[in-house]
Amino acid sequence: MKIIFLGDVVGEPGRDVVKAAVPFLKEKHGADFVIINGENCAGGNGITPRLAIELMRYGADVITLGDHTWDQKEINPFFETEPRLLRPLNYPAGTPGAGSVVVGGNGKKLGVVNALGRTFMGPQVDNPFLLVEPEVEKLRAETPCILIDFHAETTSEKIAFGRLMDGKVSVVVGTHTHVQTADDRILPGGTAYLTDAGFTGPHESVIGRDIASVVQKYKTLLPNKFYIAREGLQADGIVVEIDEETGKALSIERIQHKVHLSS
Repeated sequence: MKIIFLGDVVGEPGRDVVKAAVPFLKEKHGADFVIINGENCAGGNGITPRLAIELMRYGADVITLGDHTWDQKEINPFFETEPRLLRPLNYPAGTPGAGSVVVGGNGKKLGVVNALGRTFMGPQVDNPFLLVEPEVEKLRAETPCILIDFHAETTSEKIAFGRLMDGKVSVVVGTHTHVQTADDRILPGGTAYLTDAGFTGPHESVIGRDIASVVQKYKTLLPNKFYIAREGLQADGIVVEIDEETGKALSIERIQHKVHLSS
């Protein structure tokens, strides 16, 4: 089984990249499933039902989120109708939506889990190190092939989480910082790992935002609106091959796919 994961989709430019890149990447790598982090779809802040449907129409089998999950209030009731849209598992009990799902196609099944880190993150969520393991055990009753999107700030928390889950899931990939790391590896227990997938959108920017507006904020410390950049379109992520019988990763390759859109 081959799966593609794309890092945080930023605004309209990021959605344009998904539309152009996913069909190409899926054919190039022979991918069975595509998972996309969509928590920055709506102008950099959250996602709406319309945009979630848009990403799925472009080829996303599952959409994961993060600390911006609730920025667009109209998304709350949508969770009840779309199980392939995940919010982090470790939000409090009773929160709309779910933190995991199993999707299938062509006789194959993939479990996907979304979890949120706690170090230097805003939401006061429950401890992912305690909650994710029992959730994975439930999914393993259906499939040994499982990917976790761990949406977190610090490298150390992400690495510790990856080591915790080594041998228990197929893939642990980090999101949130929008900067792709170069530590892709298969851990000793057979789990493919990357600290951060990077982001999908305009890379001639400061993590997706207009350069001048961000620099001005740092120079003056005054409130300033950060506009979404438009140039340097690129899809960041990974492609992973998994042994369907054992759930262990066979290979992991980083993706940095540049997109040139015709005007």
